[in-house]
Amino acid sequence: MLQNRITVAATVAEAKHKVWQYYTLPDHITQWNFASPDWHCPAASNELVVGGTYRATMQAKDGSMGFDFEAVYEEVTLGSSLTYRITDGRQATIQFAETGAGTQVTIVFDAEQIHAPELQQAGWQAILNNFKAYTESN
Repeated sequence: MLQNRITVAATVAEAKHKVWQYYTLPDHITQWNFASPDWHCPAASNELVVGGTYRATMQAKDGSMGFDFEAVYEEVTLGSSLTYRITDGRQATIQFAETGAGTQVTIVFDAEQIHAPELQQAGWQAILNNFKAYTESN
């Protein structure tokens, strides 16, 4: 099945090793993995090996809605890139590249068929922007 691919990116003004840790360690994931201030990520786990599982619980702070995001790693290059397959069959690849301004984080993911691609891109970009803000301020 061909999927539309969507790309989001941000340059984090921090060293690559810090960006990698803040992106992959569950204690940090729960601090940034939500698109808006009225949501949060109360739980996360991450097994950084091929066949390992990434899980994050995302919930509205008022308890009105929530969901578990789950994926299985297909490729892991420690410190540089991750590729996982989401439980609905879509794939995402995250790359970390050093630049003169810090670390470029680029995510390319398969669009799902329910929401408009622009909405999906905006949501993933908002989460990535939240990650950037959290990482740069801690």
